[in-house]
Amino acid sequence: MSEQSAQPEYRIEDLAHRSGATVRTIRAYQDRGLLPRPERRGRSNVYGDAHLARLRQIADLLDRGYTLASIKELLEAWDTGRGLGGVLGLVAEVQGPWTDEEAARISRAELDARFGGTPDEEAIREAVELGVLERLPDRETEEYLVPSPQELAVAAELYAAGVPLAAITGHLRELRGQVEHIASRFLEFTTEYVFARYLEHRPPTDADAAEAATMVRRLRPLAQQTVDAELARAMQRLATRHLQLHLSPDAPKAADDEPRPVTLPAATVRAVQAMVGPEGVSAFVAAATEREVHKRTMDALTSSRPISD
Repeated sequence: MSEQSAQPEYRIEDLAHRSGATVRTIRAYQDRGLLPRPERRGRSNVYGDAHLARLRQIADLLDRGYTLASIKELLEAWDTGRGLGGVLGLVAEVQGPWTDEEAARISRAELDARFGGTPDEEAIREAVELGVLERLPDRETEEYLVPSPQELAVAAELYAAGVPLAAITGHLRELRGQVEHIASRFLEFTTEYVFARYLEHRPPTDADAAEAATMVRRLRPLAQQTVDAELARAMQRLATRHLQLHLSPDAPKAADDEPRPVTLPAATVRAVQAMVGPEGVSAFVAAATEREVHKRTMDALTSSRPISD
């Protein structure tokens, strides 16, 4: 760094050290047009604080989940004076917590005690993989962060009621795929009818992004409220029917209602996975099968109905 200049100046190695990026990454950003070219001084390239600030902006946007192509559009908007305040506010609103529930901590000893008192390494591994638990590093005692204490409490209640841990985690995987499908449909619905007008520009203007952030705050509770109401309605209806079925003297054996594995061609599974992601395959196949069964039932009823003159 030059000591004679009023503004700090860096060689590319110094810039890499200060920004946390590698020299190779800095050059790649220059080639993509994400980073301005350095000033040429004799036989050396000189970088300044503007380059350092831009590298930190890029790193922040990458952490927020943006692709390099999207970052380039955002930075071009910044350079033309459109600003990023509203866009980053919208990102913060969407990426913020969607629940009032606060995370908690639990020690390994407390965790083992809540689930029978016997350590189960496989269950811990599954819980960490699912995000039910997060390991806390650099602790003298083994501790975990619990993002949703309610979810862990449900698992503990099910275990106490006699449900094996493997069945609980398997059910959670299946449920998560179905819930993500619901969330995806809600996002498609609100984007089409609410947010499309705010996203006409890429990136959106500062004003549009700020309005969209306000709308996110207004609509955020609606998805959960709708699912809560519909789940309560469905549970009441289906639980009543289920009870009536099992109380009936002609009720079939419980084994007849248990899920059965079905083998699908690998190409079919890959095609479905490409559309809905790995976690959504089971829910998609189940929904498609149910839809086909309903269609054939309706076709059969229609074809058997007498045609009136």
